[in-house]
Parts: sequence; structure tokens; C-alpha cells
Amino acid sequence: MTAPTGSVPASGRSARWVAYDVLRAVHESDAYANLLLPSTIARAGLTSADAGLATELTYGTLRREGTYDAIIADAAGRPVTAIDPPVLDALRLGVHQLVAMRTPSHAAVNETVRQVRQAAGTSAAGFANAVLRRVSERTPEEWDERLAAAARSDDERLAVRYAHPVWVIRAFRRALAAEGRADELDALLDADNTAPVVTLAALPGLAERPADAAATPYSPIGFRSAGGDPAGVVTASGGLVRVQDEGSQLAALALARAVPVRAGGRWLDLCAAPGGKTAVLAAEALAHGASLEANEVSPARAGLVRDSVAAIPLPVPVSEEDGRTRAAHGRYDRILVDAPCTGLGALRRRPEARWRKQPADVPELAALQAELLAAAFDALTPGGIVAYVTCSPHLAETAAVVSEALRTLGDRVEELDARAVVAALSSAPIDLAAPTDGSGRAQLWPHRHGTDAMSISLLRRR
Repeated sequence: MTAPTGSVPASGRSARWVAYDVLRAVHESDAYANLLLPSTIARAGLTSADAGLATELTYGTLRREGTYDAIIADAAGRPVTAIDPPVLDALRLGVHQLVAMRTPSHAAVNETVRQVRQAAGTSAAGFANAVLRRVSERTPEEWDERLAAAARSDDERLAVRYAHPVWVIRAFRRALAAEGRADELDALLDADNTAPVVTLAALPGLAERPADAAATPYSPIGFRSAGGDPAGVVTASGGLVRVQDEGSQLAALALARAVPVRAGGRWLDLCAAPGGKTAVLAAEALAHGASLEANEVSPARAGLVRDSVAAIPLPVPVSEEDGRTRAAHGRYDRILVDAPCTGLGALRRRPEARWRKQPADVPELAALQAELLAAAFDALTPGGIVAYVTCSPHLAETAAVVSEALRTLGDRVEELDARAVVAALSSAPIDLAAPTDGSGRAQLWPHRHGTDAMSISLLRRR
């Protein structure tokens, strides 16, 4: 990313400038904050404390961007689309410090105005100063009341309070209602705005949980870091321990442990990047005498999969083909379809996704998901199992895709009880609500399980 005009080199940038640089890349170049921020922090040489500040500024601002834009528009007397993007990103950072971090107003205003002056010039700095001083005249509670009063509907009030687009709120409400749990909506929206606890996975049969680390409540291979940067634990393990959401661990284990493994069986991870689930499957296949192949259509992301399985003493060939045709290369006992999706289940760790995705994205993704699932099913051996997984609770990407597959495949397929499978492998009792449609789908939730909102369905070829 090109540094803002007049800014200091990356190697000498402060935490506020690091956060600003990442925000500019997210909005200008569609960068992903979770991928860009660590490298930007490293290049800047930030201390641990400053790295923490840069992380809070970046993720906190991105999570609540919609709410901050409403505040800025009110204080500026103009829509945010009329504000130069470099100035707007600095204002967002300033508002986050005033509203969420309770930074003293003089510090938040002065630092942000200095940043705007350096990035966009003197006149822009005067504008930023006026806007932020108007913002600082109200408490966060007063801003919350003001925005709520201006909302035109209950969903708009939720949108500004919890910083989620209205269409996402409605999709979440429908998904919760499909479990008879619509009253959990506020808890879910609040959980999306809370930084997730870092969880790690010790690959089964290859690594053990450190003695001083707490086990995760559900995944039998998961644990939480004893403190500090988990990179040290990962490096010391030689790649056999990795940072991985507990829901992702459970999804891979559900496929591997749904029924006893046949020695000599062939497994396939059809949409494998970035490779976390692939690694868990590889370890499970190795332990039970099965083989594993992986596929990822993007060459760059296929490289991530190869890196992810490099430490595992099992050859895992990685192809780079369209999954809809790749599955036909053989017959497989188990196939993971971790389908491309909206990613609405991972908004805690990819906060910018809530502002990037649109309702129009869903039908195209759902069509692709259905095609991938159909191709995978056709590649199963008799008795073979496909796990259809999305990191999204949107019903059009989960229940609807599986329901259509069951209708189309008829008596060739049976749905397994994924909830029972997940409950059986879980280390502790797990609250998995039964969908009102009677399916066996298991839906994990940030507010209920502390995981990404992972949907898991298991289909077996008769």
C-alpha cells in the first residue's frame, strides 16, 4: 500500500499510523485486516503495548464503522460519501477513540487532526477538528440515544447500536428463529463486536496440549494460549500446533469421526484454503491409515494449503482446479466441502466483511455452493460421507442448500445427525439447538459457543 502523502516511512510509524494505513488499504484495495495488520505491525517495529493499541484501533474501528459513519455524518452535517476517503478513515479512528476507548477528548482530537494534516493538508485538518469537537460534546450514551431516535425502524436502531447492516440483522434473526432462538439476536450482535479469544489446535496424534494451557470447552484437540503471543507456541511445535477457531476444528473432526474410518480410504478436501481444516483431516487420515487429497482453485491460496500440511508426515497432493470438476477425478470415502460463502459467521475476526457483503452476493454464492455439494456427492463411494460446511449461518447458504440437495438426490442420500456427531466428540455438553425443519444440521454461534458461526451438515451416499 502507498503511504499517505507526507507520512513517515512504515518502519517508523506509530500505532495510530499503522491503524490508519490498514484502514486505507481495506477501503482502497479491499485488503483483509487480519492478513495485513500483523505484517504492518512487524514492519513498524511496534512494541507489544503499541501493537495492542494498533490492533484495538484497527479492529474496533472496522467493527463499528457503520455507527461511526452515522455519528460523523451527523456532526459534519453532510453524508460520509461527501468526505474525502483519507479524511474519513482518520475521522473514524478519532471517533472510535472518543466513543469506545474513552480516550481524553483533547488527545483523541489533537492526534487525529495532526494525522489529517499530514495525510490531507491544512484545510482538511480544520474540518476534522470541527467535526471531532462536535462529536466530543456528547457522551457515548447520548450519541446512542440520538442515533436511535433518528432510526426509522427497530432494525435500523439495532443497526446503529450494534454496527451491523440491516440485511445482516434480518438474516441472523431468521437463522436464530429457525432454531426457535430469535430472542438471542441481541446477544449474537454483541458477540460479533467482541474480539475472539485466541484458540489453538494440537494436531491429533502429532502434538499435545501444553500442560499450562487450558483446554477448549468443546474441541478435544483445542486449547487456549497461556498468555502472550501464540506464535511462540506454534513455532516451537514445528507446525503441529496452529491457531484455529474451535468451530473450524469441530467441523473437520465431525467429518473425520462421524463413523469409523476404513483403512486405505480416500479423502478429499475440495475447497481447502487456507488449510486449517485440511491439516486436521491430514492428521486424522494419518492416524487411521487413510489418504488425503486437497484442492484449491486459487493458486496463491493453494500455496497456503501446502504450507499448512507441510509438517505432517503424510503426502497431501494439492490440485488447483474448479471444485465442481475436480471431484470427478476419483471416488472418495469422505469429502469436505468447506464452501465459499459470505463469511457472516466470522465477523468477529473479519470485521470489514459486514460492510463489504451485499444481499445480492447471496444467490450467486448459494448456486455455487449447491453445485459444489452435488459434485462432491457424485464423487462419493457407496457409504461415503460429505461434510457441507459454511462459515455463515445465513439460511440460504446452509439449510436451503442442503434441503435442495436432499430433494434432488432422493433415496440415494441420507442425512446424518451432525448435532449428535458434534456432541459425541465434544469434550463438554454443547447446546446445539434442533432446527425447526427437522434436519440434522449443527449450527455453532459466537454468543452461545464462543466459536465462529459454523454450519455443519453430513450427508451419506446410500
